[in-house]
Amino acid sequence: MPIGRDDVLEWIKAVAKVLNENRDYLTSLDAAIGDADHGANMDRGFTAVMTKMPEISDKDIGTVFKTVGMTLLSTVGGAGGPLYGTFFIQAGIKTSGKMELTLEDWQVALEAALAGVVMRGKAEPGDKTMVDALTPAVAALKKAAAESQPVSAALKSSAEAARQGMEATTPLVARKGRASYLGERSAGHQDPGATSSFLILKAAADTWANRS
Repeated sequence: MPIGRDDVLEWIKAVAKVLNENRDYLTSLDAAIGDADHGANMDRGFTAVMTKMPEISDKDIGTVFKTVGMTLLSTVGGAGGPLYGTFFIQAGIKTSGKMELTLEDWQVALEAALAGVVMRGKAEPGDKTMVDALTPAVAALKKAAAESQPVSAALKSSAEAARQGMEATTPLVARKGRASYLGERSAGHQDPGATSSFLILKAAADTWANRS
């Protein structure tokens, strides 16, 4: 079964919930190498997204994603707003007019979302950013789609790759963002942006687990 518009809405709700539950955790990660506001910023952004749900509940998936992105751009402070705003807007462009997504559709959307983040943040793998979680997640999804894996298995593989990418940021020295000001002292801390990216993709895997 494809991923329907209602499934996408459920995912957005799940993201808002998991970011709220992990607000303090994300903030503690950010306190070590950033401005100690990533958790609060992401929670505030998705709380605002939740207020938009009634007006997008009957819209196509592209409109849903674009609305999420524009809301995050206007409500999330720091680097998170432009980066996650771009993430969802680019995904929205690729899913414009669609009421359901195949695994290939989701792969294309996630690839575009990652490309938007890379373009906006000028980061690459190894810079200790959300790109370190998203890049392997996209690669895993492409591999799963090429092998015609069930949607649920592909999403699980993608989330697992994001988790491994997230954990791999811990020993890295940051080369982008606020954390880069710390130089070598940024090593030994897990990147908060990579962590929120993992949480978002894991929420997709969990929410869409019954797709096949």
